[in-house]
Amino acid sequence: MTRGMDLGSLAPKEGSRHRGRYLGRGRASGHGKTSGRGIKGQLSRTGARRRPGFKGGDLREIMRFPKRGFVSPFKIDYRVVNVAELEARFQANDEVSPKSLVAKNVLPSAKPAVKVLGEGNLSKPLRVSAHAFSESAKQKIISAGGSVTLI
Repeated sequence: MTRGMDLGSLAPKEGSRHRGRYLGRGRASGHGKTSGRGIKGQLSRTGARRRPGFKGGDLREIMRFPKRGFVSPFKIDYRVVNVAELEARFQANDEVSPKSLVAKNVLPSAKPAVKVLGEGNLSKPLRVSAHAFSESAKQKIISAGGSVTLI
């Protein structure tokens, strides 16, 4: 049984592999004595390495940029659902919860929290439970004959 090619017959493409430099092989090689590392300094030493962003001992780049504002560690990035989406995906008197929104592919997941916003119209009564509601969403759900429950 022949498969056409085996791993032993593979070779790199012509010109893709380069021979490494022969270092420390005398002056005539062009890479003798200091082997292309220069005379002295940090990079001439064995194991010399500098971290990314190193600027020769100067203040790091990230520390030079101005810092502005404040980021609250308690902010919640809600998953957002509009009332128009509820109108399209659910039947009258359905129970709408974060789990049912994920089940109907309205949201990818219910984490960290779900907020219902009031964009669009709602004509069916729905029992909606979520972590947060906008005022317009509450009014539209209640005026359509539904109920609102905070989780």
